[in-house]
Amino acid sequence: MKAVAPADLRSELSASDQNPASFDLINVTIRADTSSSSQAILSRLLRAMNSVATRRRLSRDGRLESREGILYAYRRAGVVTHMVHFREQIEASSHEVPPSAQSEGARLAIIIDDLGNDRAAADAIFALQCPITISVLPNHPKSIEIAQEANRRGYQVMLHLPMKAMGDERPEAQELRPGMSVDEVGTLVDNLLQAVPDVVGVNNHQGSQSTADAALMEELMPVLREHNLFYVDSRTTAATVAYDTAQRLGVRSGFRSVPFLDDVVEAGAVRKQLQLALRDAHKKGDAIAIGHPHPATLQAMRDVLPEAKSQGVRLVFVSEVVH
Repeated sequence: MKAVAPADLRSELSASDQNPASFDLINVTIRADTSSSSQAILSRLLRAMNSVATRRRLSRDGRLESREGILYAYRRAGVVTHMVHFREQIEASSHEVPPSAQSEGARLAIIIDDLGNDRAAADAIFALQCPITISVLPNHPKSIEIAQEANRRGYQVMLHLPMKAMGDERPEAQELRPGMSVDEVGTLVDNLLQAVPDVVGVNNHQGSQSTADAALMEELMPVLREHNLFYVDSRTTAATVAYDTAQRLGVRSGFRSVPFLDDVVEAGAVRKQLQLALRDAHKKGDAIAIGHPHPATLQAMRDVLPEAKSQGVRLVFVSEVVH
């Protein structure tokens, strides 16, 4: 894969005290090998710009679509001071599969949750040499290290966002809970994104109570949209409204469409679940499966995933099957 400069920036400095309606225009061209890489770069740039804006007491308006890209306005005391225009330029590597070939056939995206404590488990996933999406819990001993190494190797990383459960599951130190205010939700997500760098999307950790709370999901989804992140509903409860809310509020989203791979943590049982996921992908065209970094799960993946191509299923990162 060839090296690609992540972004080009051009500024048109037009703001003046004599003309209160004037503002500075910043044009950013994001250069990437793939759309998913472009989304990761955009998310990283937005977080950096938001940090600068906060220090300078600027607020950011919602995302606006243009014919050529995405626009964001920054304001001070209600007056627009900066407009930032992002454009995407995909520069395909000669080693990539042509887009027409990439779009053929059924697709299965596998997410492995709960990374963050065990670097060896992450290395075992990397050794599979398959496009597995890893979802990292924030503020664990190896969270940042695993996320950075996954990104370095070209894997997609998600924030495994802790949410309130209905039962007696052990909660994380910080989690999304019903009753939080809009500001509290935004602050929590911002903090957790700092704890798992360069993510492209979010899925819920636990969350059977939180994802069933319509008001909370309506607060969360605009925050994810502002960060240009997609959402995958892990569906830890049949009462979830997370995916429907994401769709309604314009957040690219998907949901776990087959049973968890390792509800029974035995290699034989996981192999059967993986075969079920492959059949489901072949039948429906796309499927999302979720598992965990248990040794039995990783062994079953080593056994079964090489069969995917012969079954007419292409393994993909989850960003390819959200919409």
